[in-house]
Amino acid sequence: MAGPFEFVQIGVIHSCYKEKFAIPRQPGLVAAQTATLELLPPYNRAEAVKGLEGFSHIWVSFIFHAVAPGKWSALVRPPRLGGNERVGVFASRSTHRPNPLGLSVVELAAIESSADGVLLHLIGADLLDGTPVVDIKPYIPYVDSIPDARAGFAPAAPVARMQVEFAAAAQERLERERERLPQLQQVISESLAYDPRPAYKAGAAGSGGVRLFDFDVRYAITGTRLMVTAIVPLADEWDKMNRLLARE
Repeated sequence: MAGPFEFVQIGVIHSCYKEKFAIPRQPGLVAAQTATLELLPPYNRAEAVKGLEGFSHIWVSFIFHAVAPGKWSALVRPPRLGGNERVGVFASRSTHRPNPLGLSVVELAAIESSADGVLLHLIGADLLDGTPVVDIKPYIPYVDSIPDARAGFAPAAPVARMQVEFAAAAQERLERERERLPQLQQVISESLAYDPRPAYKAGAAGSGGVRLFDFDVRYAITGTRLMVTAIVPLADEWDKMNRLLARE
């Protein structure tokens, strides 16, 4: 019997997704979203990625680090089935697995090598900020793409269900951030269009918020209409919390 196995972290992801809510359920769905894969010592050497620039996409093997250790189930509820129907964990891409290993194919926009190390610039990553990376492999179309493959309960890409709109206060913040984060509005729109709520809450009116970049993005949902009501810098939230604590 083989094992146990040990994995070495070779890199870390830097992305706008600060929590699991609003992360696309598959890579490539939010084309405006960019991320960076920072290689860590001793793997942050230019020779380790020599030749990788010739590939447009890469496979990223990573750890679901935000999932509680040992939390897995033989049956899971995929969002694509409404969060109610159960399938086997190995028939899904659930984060709650016997081994918390994830796999994503992402577009490789550029490789930046310097005396400080190596950065891989990615497009369309569905990865939480701080995700540990354990391996990178080039995507090879003739073997990795099988056009007539069957896809079970997920035969086609998910449909963006929500019509995303921005209230006046949110529009004002977008204008203030346009120079620093020109992609902010598009990333918010594309991310929230797939409905950031758990699948079992689909169809219910309500409000909520998600952390994107360094903002708390607040929204209200009625039917298929999602109104972004405010885009609040997280620094403001911390200041407000500290003021409340100081009064106690």
